[in-house]
Amino acid sequence: MSSPTLGCARAGGTPSPETPAQWHRVLTLLADISLLIGTRAVWTQAASHRVAVAAVISVCYASILVCGVLALVVRRTRSLARVDGVVLVTGVTLALCAWSVLHQGSDEALLTTQAARELVAGHPVYGRSWPWLFGHGVALTPTVTGGYDFTYGYPPLAPLLTAPLLWLGHGGAPATAMSTGALVVGAVVLWRMLPVPWRPAATMVCLGFAMLPQYGRLGYPAILALGLLVPVVVRWPRIGQGGRLGAAGVARAVCLGAACAAQQLPWFLTPFLLAGIYAVRRGELGGRAAALVVLRFVGTAAGVWLLVNTYFLVSEPGPWLTGVALPLTQGAVLHGQGLVDVSAYLTGGSDRLDWYSYASMLLAAGLLVLFVLFVRRLGPAATVLPWCAFFLATRSQDGYYLMMTPLWLAAAVTAPAAEFAGAWQPGPRPRSRPARIAVALLVLSPALVSAGLAVTGTPPLRMQVTGLQRARPVDGTRLTIRVTNTADSALAPHFMLTVGQGMSRYWTVVRGPATLPAHATARYELRPPAGRYGVPRAGARIRLRAFTAVPQTLSSVYVRLPSG
Repeated sequence: MSSPTLGCARAGGTPSPETPAQWHRVLTLLADISLLIGTRAVWTQAASHRVAVAAVISVCYASILVCGVLALVVRRTRSLARVDGVVLVTGVTLALCAWSVLHQGSDEALLTTQAARELVAGHPVYGRSWPWLFGHGVALTPTVTGGYDFTYGYPPLAPLLTAPLLWLGHGGAPATAMSTGALVVGAVVLWRMLPVPWRPAATMVCLGFAMLPQYGRLGYPAILALGLLVPVVVRWPRIGQGGRLGAAGVARAVCLGAACAAQQLPWFLTPFLLAGIYAVRRGELGGRAAALVVLRFVGTAAGVWLLVNTYFLVSEPGPWLTGVALPLTQGAVLHGQGLVDVSAYLTGGSDRLDWYSYASMLLAAGLLVLFVLFVRRLGPAATVLPWCAFFLATRSQDGYYLMMTPLWLAAAVTAPAAEFAGAWQPGPRPRSRPARIAVALLVLSPALVSAGLAVTGTPPLRMQVTGLQRARPVDGTRLTIRVTNTADSALAPHFMLTVGQGMSRYWTVVRGPATLPAHATARYELRPPAGRYGVPRAGARIRLRAFTAVPQTLSSVYVRLPSG
């Protein structure tokens, strides 16, 4: 006689191999729920002028509801896997529907699309300024030199892939289509490469929460890089296993080279992956064989990167080199959710902003050293550690972390600690916890000291508003300020008024010295960037900010605009 629980559980309550684990059901349900976030806003916009898209979204709502029920009631693992597939298809459909409604993109999409147009027309791509793209609410990137960055500052793969899509229309639509497509492909690849029970997590982190699809619709080249990095990171400690790259290893090297040719963020991840591959292979094969594996992998990736960049390297070598290095050298003003907020919002500024950049670079180097020294412990965190350095940078936007979170998942599932148990570690290994902590502090101390110097800097300029000329009661046309340089060197200040978070456009200096000598005081008359400045409502916290480029400094003070 059969047991009452036959097909559902074994004797003693042990789940049958055919019965889905409860955590798998919960993961499927969470992935399903994550698709609800942000969907209503897209449906609302579609319902007003794209009724067919709104109807498709309504069908997706039905799919989400049905999948929610099935995730909890299906009895077989294979059936739940099919539900996971439906959830993935629903997520892809919602991402494409959202793109069809919201596809104008951000400043990065406009720059990528314009770069593609210039490429098709046979014109130079790098070192070209396109200020006409920035208007009508498109974000600007102010620099400490008092200007803005209007040029394309990424490697060329994104414009190359955007060029065939220029028929989609004006604005940033072609670039947003490219990046959204890259996200969808990356999500499907990650879903397919993960073990079956973990596949819902791929849908959730790539397409759920309205997080990464939004970056795709903004046209970020980093999304293209993410899609290319997915196959690299899945089971990455097994690259070169047995001393051979094989077809899979070569394909991963190709993807890594292409990712590095799409955006600069993969540059920070690559050293960690290469160090980890070498350590794991050396523990398996010895030093010489491990080095050969890594060299073949690097050679393939570098060849792909060079192939993508060759045309630009030959046709415009100087501008190309300047362009791909631009995010590291442009001197953009403080922005982000990292340590720079201390100087941007909590204090009056700092005369040592350069030390934020030093701290970021030193932290990246220190974390890489620690990764090599303790790869058996830190190996699983290889896809997370590189982004920690951005928390100390002058540009510490959360997008640097958010856009790479699928890689965190891929490594967590397919590169566990067991993969690094036999990895090679240089030198004697500190056995006690205090010794390991001491080593970590020693390696990270340069970054910590640099960060401390940046945070404790003082604003070099003292500023006071002395007058506001008005065209109307609510509009100002001239702002007069008194500025004192307390530093020991001359400074060339650039001024702006800000309300709330973020920076604004610079005001034009109508009267006042371009360079203020050390310990000197001068009167400046400033004109708003649009000719008039709408005075914020009473009670708004207005900050007058002054940036200088050499050295990089910020001075800011809360001001109350006079009544006349």
